[in-house]
Amino acid sequence: MKTVYTAEALATGGGRDGRTQTADGSISLDLAVPKEMGGTGNGANPEQLFAAGYAACFHSALQMVARQAKKDLGESSVGARVGIGPNGAGGFGLEVTLEVVVPALPQDEAQELADQAHQVCPYSNATRGNIDVTVDVVQD
Repeated sequence: MKTVYTAEALATGGGRDGRTQTADGSISLDLAVPKEMGGTGNGANPEQLFAAGYAACFHSALQMVARQAKKDLGESSVGARVGIGPNGAGGFGLEVTLEVVVPALPQDEAQELADQAHQVCPYSNATRGNIDVTVDVVQD
């Protein structure tokens, strides 16, 4: 792979109860363990950041494959839900559900584009075979 861009971020403090900031300063957040995991919930958490990144990346991949297919997505959107829980091996695992909304296309055409996007999205490629990812196309 020829790298064309590299993002850089630093986490400090208590990990999930610390801070994170990108090298260019465009993101600077306090982090907190979610209430559901025994924390205060008074800050962002890694699962939220992963969900935001995956949703944006997948939406970009969806737009790319739609352009290539000469399809109009209309006011499309992608939502990501990232779950975390014990993996049975003493650690934790993740699962992702992507909710794809393409109101301008019939369900079958939207699903075909979402399936293609799932093959080219860097997040999908990075997670494939490692975590469960479900791609749900819903009509708005």
